Amino acid sequence: MSVLDLVRADLRDFTGYRSARSDRLDGSVWLNANESPWANPADADGTLRRYPEPQPQRLRAALAELYGVEPAQLLAGRGSDEGIDLLLRALCRPGSDAVVVTTPTFGMYAVCARLHGAEVVDVPLLEGEGGYACDFAAVGDAAERRAAKIVFLCSPGNPGGNLLPLDAIAALAQRLRDRCVVVVDEAYLEFAAAPSATGLLREFANVAVLRTLSKAHALAAARIGSVIADADLLAVLQRCQAPYPLPQPCVEAALAALAPAALARTRARIDETIRERSRLQAGLDALPAIRRVAPSTANFVQVRCHDPQAAFQALLGQGIVVRDLRAMPGLSDALRISIGTPEQNQRVLATIAALSVPAGAAA
Repeated sequence: MSVLDLVRADLRDFTGYRSARSDRLDGSVWLNANESPWANPADADGTLRRYPEPQPQRLRAALAELYGVEPAQLLAGRGSDEGIDLLLRALCRPGSDAVVVTTPTFGMYAVCARLHGAEVVDVPLLEGEGGYACDFAAVGDAAERRAAKIVFLCSPGNPGGNLLPLDAIAALAQRLRDRCVVVVDEAYLEFAAAPSATGLLREFANVAVLRTLSKAHALAAARIGSVIADADLLAVLQRCQAPYPLPQPCVEAALAALAPAALARTRARIDETIRERSRLQAGLDALPAIRRVAPSTANFVQVRCHDPQAAFQALLGQGIVVRDLRAMPGLSDALRISIGTPEQNQRVLATIAALSVPAGAAA
């Protein structure tokens, strides 16, 4: 069975929209895309009057090299969000199919699923003193019971920071082979110093991996993400994608960020973030106002507070904005704190250290 058998039947022969840049043609006078023959006065080098490549070859090659895959295995798009959206479009029939998520997790899986009319089946993560863990057997059971088309796994998890074992992901992909695509969102993997699930692609055509330049590479505003998967599946996703998904200035910024000197600086900052994460975790864990700090392999920590409202307001009062997680199921006392500079992290510690603790809370 091919992974294409998992694609919506009504989209298997869907050709999508062929733009003026879909065919690679050579010429010196370009009159095939209804573009302006003159540059905008704000366009200094005159490049912005032309539509960009649908899949910029240089960027695709650079991203493939970064992630250790072949260019044919990678589709570039507008952040991981577009990758999630495309997978749902291609695989899930509105009003019929389902996806499995493991809460607490990145909210866009459920949001995109509901916008596409797909049912969301939740298999909550298990939380213990050692942090969060995925119940892979329960995930497989839920996917089989509902005949789900996609399982979304976040590794490292957001907001928990937990890293999922690759052997367990591989076993799940094997169990669901020919029935379901296992999507592994690795937005924070650079901070985990762990191998990628892309290594499973050789064996499992039903594995797809999401990567992004938004986090470790500090290009959140450029919106450069990748879906790494079976080339046949990516061809379907591209037919579901907008004709020109990547603005040229964003492509140029990404290429500059992937040059050797910029990559070296990024890797040094990743190392510093990991060191600061350890320092912040240890510092928070020692404070009376904090109940528990979840072990994290990402660029943030999730903390449980004795008085989360007081902690949130105290930080805000010092101009420090953190993520309030209290509206999420099971996280009524939780905040998520991104790892900042050493000075910023010290301000977080000093602010929380100054909090008064409710009587009996420390016990």
